[in-house]
Amino acid sequence: MEKTKKISAKLIAADIAECALFVALMTAGANISIPFFPVPLTFQTVLSVLAGLLLGWKKGAISMAVYCVAGLIGIPVFTGLGGGIAYVLKPTFGYVLGFILSALVAGLLVRKDGLPFWRYMVAAVAAFIVNYAVGVPYFALVWQFYLHSPDLWKYVVEFNLLYMPKDLALCLLAAVLAWQVLPHIRRGRNKLKQTYAPNKQED
Repeated sequence: MEKTKKISAKLIAADIAECALFVALMTAGANISIPFFPVPLTFQTVLSVLAGLLLGWKKGAISMAVYCVAGLIGIPVFTGLGGGIAYVLKPTFGYVLGFILSALVAGLLVRKDGLPFWRYMVAAVAAFIVNYAVGVPYFALVWQFYLHSPDLWKYVVEFNLLYMPKDLALCLLAAVLAWQVLPHIRRGRNKLKQTYAPNKQED
């Protein structure tokens, strides 16, 4: 029984560390912008997809939810190292909510072992679509009905749609990475679980 508790503790610690890692990556990604054409390279969308692919739907979604909640309670994790409940009124906050669903969808689509490469590509594309399906309408609603700003469709294109090709390309790269790395991660976790499995009958 004692050995079973030890393995459980190790797995829980690994889960917490993995989620914390992606919260930290999302914080860094919120504040990294590399000049590029036609829009700067930013990385939060691809990180949310990668969280789902590598951590699974549950831990991926939890890590993104922790990131979201941390920002809303005032921890400086959002863009510009900002935080606070007022961020719900920012046009781009819909993407933060979309990150949770993106990780969820990506993880659900690659739940099984031994999946072919195309499944990872489908998962990445589906997660990418989900993020924009939440982010673009949220942007439009806040822009139009809260900010009462002009030229809605111009800025929907400029601040949203122009970023889609870049994010799609990065998400596809995330699928390639996950397809290569995830089997090794799962094997490592399975070995850890099996370390004490033979001793369960002795307890």
